[in-house]
Amino acid sequence: MTKQSKSRRYILISPVKDEALHIEETIRSVIGQTIRPAKWIVVDDGSTDGTPQLLRKYTEEHGWIQVHRIERNAERQPGTAVIRAFNHGYERIGDSEYDFLAKLDCDLRFERDYFEKLIQRFESHDRLGIASGVYLENKSGKWVAVEMPDYHAAGASKFMRRKCFEEIGGFLPARGWDTVDEIKAYGKGWESCHFKDVCFYHLKREGSGIGNLKTNLMHGEIFYLTGGSRLFFLLKVLHRLVKGTPPVVGGLCMLAGYLRPALTGKKLLVSDDEARLYKRLLLKRLIPV
Repeated sequence: MTKQSKSRRYILISPVKDEALHIEETIRSVIGQTIRPAKWIVVDDGSTDGTPQLLRKYTEEHGWIQVHRIERNAERQPGTAVIRAFNHGYERIGDSEYDFLAKLDCDLRFERDYFEKLIQRFESHDRLGIASGVYLENKSGKWVAVEMPDYHAAGASKFMRRKCFEEIGGFLPARGWDTVDEIKAYGKGWESCHFKDVCFYHLKREGSGIGNLKTNLMHGEIFYLTGGSRLFFLLKVLHRLVKGTPPVVGGLCMLAGYLRPALTGKKLLVSDDEARLYKRLLLKRLIPV
């Protein structure tokens, strides 16, 4: 039997596009939660595969799952179309009562107590604003944890305290949104993190939607737009030259992604104060204090 209490109410919003291969595993994971969401809003961003039919099957059985469809025919745009779809769902929350809000991708699988564990961590830490579990990806037949900075919560499963989400003004519909939210949260006195003992399974490799080269270009662009340290960036490029996907080319693509907005003087997504705060977060990764 699922649990539900007023102080533990949470709402899931899931942007989805062409996830027929994986979405049923996500749906089953959500339905089986020990603390079920008060509402799950799925925004179908113009899927052309079997996603709509699968969603229809489950919404008929579970009234707390809502599906809204956006008709479009556009190339996948990580961080832009995804967050516009999320915002489309957010606008449809209405006057529902909730304490937590989560962006949940539909290519995930997780244990029955995944959200219960996250809620417990929030309950024990009043300044925790954003969190996730650690995500595992299948590499050569083994589920391996994807390394993330301690302060980072995975964009595929962002679980947020409602007050924090509202104070930072929600997610910015731009590439880098899942770094900008954390920078702004720290600027408001909140904290963010991921928990290594709370896991979820990412059923397809990061970057598979747009390809590895475009992913590396995007990472370089995001690093510039979020005001990160140049020294730290050079170290990241060197790392990807050696161990990137693919090696050498991955690092060069990341560098090109950074230089393109830098040379044109593109405006940052954060304020000067927020950029300095982000540099300090990065510095702590190099020199732990």
